[in-house]
Amino acid sequence: MPRPARTDGPARVTIADVAARAGVSLSTVSRALNGNPTVDPTLAERVKDAAAALDYTASPVARSLVLGRTQTVAVIVPDLGNPTFQAILRGLSRAAAADDYHVLVADSAESVEEERVLAGATRRRTDGIILCSPRLPQDELDRLVGGLRPVVLINRASGDVPSVRADYRSALATELAHLHDLGHRRIVFLAGAPGSVANAARLDAIASFVADHPDTEVTEIPCGVDFESGAAAGSAVLGSGATAAVAFNDLVAMGLLSAVQASGCRVPGDLSIVGFDDIPFAQYTTPPLTTAAVPAADLGAQAWSRMRELLEGAEPGHPLTLLPELTVRGSTGPAGA
Repeated sequence: MPRPARTDGPARVTIADVAARAGVSLSTVSRALNGNPTVDPTLAERVKDAAAALDYTASPVARSLVLGRTQTVAVIVPDLGNPTFQAILRGLSRAAAADDYHVLVADSAESVEEERVLAGATRRRTDGIILCSPRLPQDELDRLVGGLRPVVLINRASGDVPSVRADYRSALATELAHLHDLGHRRIVFLAGAPGSVANAARLDAIASFVADHPDTEVTEIPCGVDFESGAAAGSAVLGSGATAAVAFNDLVAMGLLSAVQASGCRVPGDLSIVGFDDIPFAQYTTPPLTTAAVPAADLGAQAWSRMRELLEGAEPGHPLTLLPELTVRGSTGPAGA
């Protein structure tokens, strides 16, 4: 039996009515009413005048139905415990919120299988997906993204998929040059996750640096990505005879710093230690950690910018590369000081 028509009042004004009265798109209405600074001020005023004239009150559910969207994007990260990924998410979520979008976050726990499952499951519930430093092998990533579009990649690349990344290779080369200038010729590298493209970039930088500096030896020690991994590598680092250690990230460097100092090693007198990322705690270690400052929040904000372009049907910007900057602090000093 058909539902009887409502007779208790006028029909609710929708975002489509506002868009029609203002002569703009639905997405423009949404951004204008949420104070997005990317909307032309004159256009924004026209939208607000139309909404006021129609006595429009936004309904999140209704807006999603009209737009045919969830107003939500998914982001998958390898490890939510890593402060760098937290900073990327902070930059991304704040930029998305300014455009009236929500962010659904999933943690793959450094598992390729979990990453694969999460990608499909979250994309079905959202308008798009952003993969942050995915661990999938390149051939599988290339196959996967075709079924996820719209998709944006952070710290990976795949065909014409929009991407943003940090230049880990150049940044690690700068760290090695810093240690070489201080007289260090025997260096160890505490490697990260084997499936990490960022780790592969670091290894490429090491190989190139050693080729250009035959007087320098850099030995790889399999390690990991967290504080515990760095602490566990302490004995191997001290037993290597190296005068300097380069860690995959700041968490590993902090773990190493704690372990070697507990063994009586002086940092940087006996061993210089370099991290990577410049997480908020890096400047508060004893001594403060020399590291490469990754513009993580900018990576997140730029990733959202690419996703917004895709959602609006615009041509996405070219792949963007941001360069981390060396931040020299007290954990590095002259060799044999």
